[in-house]
Amino acid sequence: MIAFELMETASSSVAHALSTLASAPLAEPAPKGIDTNSVVTFFASKIAPILLAVLGVIFIGRASRGEISKVLTSSAIAIVGLAFIAGAATLFFVGGYLIDLIFE
Repeated sequence: MIAFELMETASSSVAHALSTLASAPLAEPAPKGIDTNSVVTFFASKIAPILLAVLGVIFIGRASRGEISKVLTSSAIAIVGLAFIAGAATLFFVGGYLIDLIFE
C-alpha cells in the first residue's frame, strides 16, 4: 500500500514538472548579426553633420583671427580625409560585392 501511494505521488510530481516545462517559453533564437545599415545611417545622419559643424566653427574662428593660411591648410586636410573615408566606404561595398559574386 505504501509503495502504491509513493508511486502515485511520484508520478503526479513528474507529470506536474513535465507540464510546467512544456508550458515554459522556448529561448529566443540568437541574433544573426549586427544591422550595419542602421549603424551607418545613424552615423551619416547624426554624427557627421555635428562634426562638420564643429570643423566649420573652428575654421571661421581661425579665419576671423587672420589665420587664413592655417584655415586653408586645415580645410585641405579635412577634404582629403573625407575623400579617404569615402574611398574606404566604396572599397568596403565593392569588396562585399566581389565576395558575393565569387562565392555565389
